[in-house]
Amino acid sequence: MQKVAFGKTGLNISRLGFGGAPIGYLKIDQDRAGRILHLLLDSGVNLIDTAASYPGSEELIGSAVGHRRDQFILVSKCGSALDDVDGAAWSPKLIAATVDRSLRKLNTDRLDVMLLHSCDLKTLQRGDALAALVKAREAGKIRFAGYSGDNEAAAYAITLPDVAVLETSVNVTDQANLRTVIPRANQAGIGILAKRPLANAAWKELTEQPGLYKSYAKTYYDRLRVMKLNPTNLGFAGPMDAVWPELAMRFTLSHPGVHCAIIGTTSPDNARANIAYAQKGPLPEDVVKKIEQVYRAADPEGKWEGQT
Repeated sequence: MQKVAFGKTGLNISRLGFGGAPIGYLKIDQDRAGRILHLLLDSGVNLIDTAASYPGSEELIGSAVGHRRDQFILVSKCGSALDDVDGAAWSPKLIAATVDRSLRKLNTDRLDVMLLHSCDLKTLQRGDALAALVKAREAGKIRFAGYSGDNEAAAYAITLPDVAVLETSVNVTDQANLRTVIPRANQAGIGILAKRPLANAAWKELTEQPGLYKSYAKTYYDRLRVMKLNPTNLGFAGPMDAVWPELAMRFTLSHPGVHCAIIGTTSPDNARANIAYAQKGPLPEDVVKKIEQVYRAADPEGKWEGQT
């Protein structure tokens, strides 16, 4: 698995990362979660992303691969209110307690990255939420602080000296951050994680989407129908259930400003397929340009924002 420099963090990161939302929300059992995680680590994937608000995800990850902690970069996210943590959403009290909670659940003594989980611009501008992460960094509980989100808030976050990592939406139907936020983040040396690189499988009918993803999937589904993107016209042939995820993933990874694409799965077979797609590398440059042209033609006024 190819690895690249992760901004100015000094870390080397695999182009493919694991997203921990589905194993939590879809209540995957410990054995299955462990098989997926060990398969990915054994294949060279070295980034695992989760969040305090993903029910059960941190516990599954900590139990499955806590003993392999030195083999991967661990990212979690915090800030929203939790039933078992005191403090209001985005308050320093809640963030400090959530960091400690994540350390316990993930079976580790440090997080490589802790991100503010899609708070709004006003919360970022207030500054106390990020200051709580800086305090955790100074205490050695996290190595780097950052932000997960899109659009105006993401553009502001990357101007903050203590933000070392940005997680933001990038896919064939969500290209706004590629044009605006990511180039400036790259100039600042910020590590970039792409969320939703498969566009929540927007090529599928909405009836095939898990309930967890329906709200995101509908926006991407509608955009893809407007774009009328056809893999066959881009030189891809074969079963569409394999062609689409390959095209989508490789499009996201074709942008050198994106260091890692995070994909969640509950299937070992899908994990193997994702590894194979990532290993094929970027799409041909002319294919990338065609996809970008189709996107711009479908949204000529630039109204399609990144999905937070």
